[in-house]
Amino acid sequence: MDRGNLSVAAPALTPEMGLTPTQTGILLSAFFWTYSLLQPAAGWLVDRYDVYRLYGAAFAVWSVAVAAGGLATGFYTLLLSRLALGIGESLAYPAYSRILASGFPEQRRGFANAMIDAGTKGGPALGTLVGGLLVESWGWRWFFGAMGLLSLIWLLPWFRAIPSVPAVRVKTVAVPPLKILRLRKAWITFLGLFCFNYAFYFLLTWLPSYLVRERNFSMREMALYGALPFCATAIASLTVGAWADRRIRRTGNPGRLRRSIAVTGLSLCAVSLLASSSAPMPAALILLVVAFVGIGLFTSCVWAITQTLAGPAAAGSWTGWQNAVGNMGGVVAPILTGWTVSFTGSFSWAFAAASAMLLCSAVLYGLLLGAVEPVDI
Repeated sequence: MDRGNLSVAAPALTPEMGLTPTQTGILLSAFFWTYSLLQPAAGWLVDRYDVYRLYGAAFAVWSVAVAAGGLATGFYTLLLSRLALGIGESLAYPAYSRILASGFPEQRRGFANAMIDAGTKGGPALGTLVGGLLVESWGWRWFFGAMGLLSLIWLLPWFRAIPSVPAVRVKTVAVPPLKILRLRKAWITFLGLFCFNYAFYFLLTWLPSYLVRERNFSMREMALYGALPFCATAIASLTVGAWADRRIRRTGNPGRLRRSIAVTGLSLCAVSLLASSSAPMPAALILLVVAFVGIGLFTSCVWAITQTLAGPAAAGSWTGWQNAVGNMGGVVAPILTGWTVSFTGSFSWAFAAASAMLLCSAVLYGLLLGAVEPVDI
């Protein structure tokens, strides 16, 4: 919810602050500057220290950053809040991967990863729905403040749930982070995630503005219909994650199955996304939901693939590097989309670029990655 709040508020925020599409693109991108650059350091930390407490501290940082955004007076103060948000969230995915790779057997990681993915997609769905209505009724500043401060309540059950003797600890010699950069398979996963994230973060950051500006939705309509695709992703991710785990327990060979699901999801999303950009309503909305189902297929498997390749000793560091390179797509996509929309006055080329990037990711995972099995690091 937190990383997508600016995109939900953008249709109301940008005219109030007098921001151009290019400035809006920079703000939507700024989160990823710090988020991406700090991923390797975050992976190093969670592989060596108490991942539970580190995650709680990071959660507090990013929640306060969201609330502070509601006090922004202009472009630069809002930019600072987005940079702080990225600092806090940089620890999230390395921490998830560290916990799951150490605490879950291979045949149960699909659903566990899908639960996290459902949260990361259900959050934008709820944020778009509630946020759009709140922005319409109370304004974007209340939306930012309420989201950031109310989120802090979650820390109370989290810190109470931390075991006195952590279940996740380093039981093997931690892998030097730079050693991962020498691996061919690591770079294929890095670049594959970059291509996927370009498309996904284009949708996360610009979809509300697209629905309002190009499809002439009201803020209320955007809140409702903008939430539907993220709900589809969450449902697809949970369903496929659970199914894949059951199939793996019966037949084995988890790597081949998860890679096939991931490539199918990328291909489905690419085709549906491109078709939706030129289709009339309501067909465009249906195709958009189908595209987000494809996203759910990919995201239910992508981190389980990484955890299999890296193993428990390197899961945090590998995830950190993969997210560092992968989330550069979140740096590029919002800015490039803002420039393209300013230049062409349309989102058509932005949708075409996103579809092309998804197909590149499918080629990387489907043809170049090879067998998904533990790598000798």
